[in-house]
Amino acid sequence: MKFERLLIGGGTLVVFLLVWELCADFGAINPLFISSPSRIVQAGSALMAAPDFWNDVRVSAREFIFGYVAAIVTGVPLGLLMGTSRRLSYILAPFVDTLNAVPRVTLLPLLIIWFGIGIWSKVAVVFLGAVIPIVISALSGVKTNEARFLAMARSFSASRTKIFASIILPGTVPYIFTGLKYAAGRALLGVVVGELYASTAGLGHMIAEAGNMFQTDTLFFGVLIFTATGLVVVALLDRLERRFERWRPSVGAAT
Repeated sequence: MKFERLLIGGGTLVVFLLVWELCADFGAINPLFISSPSRIVQAGSALMAAPDFWNDVRVSAREFIFGYVAAIVTGVPLGLLMGTSRRLSYILAPFVDTLNAVPRVTLLPLLIIWFGIGIWSKVAVVFLGAVIPIVISALSGVKTNEARFLAMARSFSASRTKIFASIILPGTVPYIFTGLKYAAGRALLGVVVGELYASTAGLGHMIAEAGNMFQTDTLFFGVLIFTATGLVVVALLDRLERRFERWRPSVGAAT
């Protein structure tokens, strides 16, 4: 069935929200701690009527876009270069492995010392959180290329540029997009953590203030915005990945 996934997933979500709302209405849960869908919608409507909310949206959006795009521009070429150059991999692998092992959040105080509490310290946190998964995914994609394809190309005296463009890069595309999707979540996490730790604006700052004042409706609405953003980014990446399907080399003999 063409829309089976949408119907089942959407129906499950509707039932969950209905049960949640009924539990709040009949006192089975305390709205002070859990809120309810109707209260979250009301809080969201009130927030969207306030100019300060849209300023918070702009601040968080800038931090996410700048950091995430910088991570893509840096991480994809770096991962591909490390995968195709053994010496470069030997040089950079210790730094990549170290940053991957260290929680980037622990570097936030240092980044604030360097960049202040403005936008750039958060952009740096987003960048560090997103760039490592992208580098590792691109590197892993290069290493998993079919050895028989590479051997065949070399047997026909194909240049390194030709091998890279026709075999390595197309075969690495799924791994790159997997890294981009995972990195999107890490980038959003960087926005939230950065704004929770030190910020005067942004959706993370709004969530922190709502939590301090027990405004769970506002808090859940802020979480909903970040969740929706992550889902939209992943959906766009899925759509973009499908455009590269015909570019990837086919595996197996034609029948």
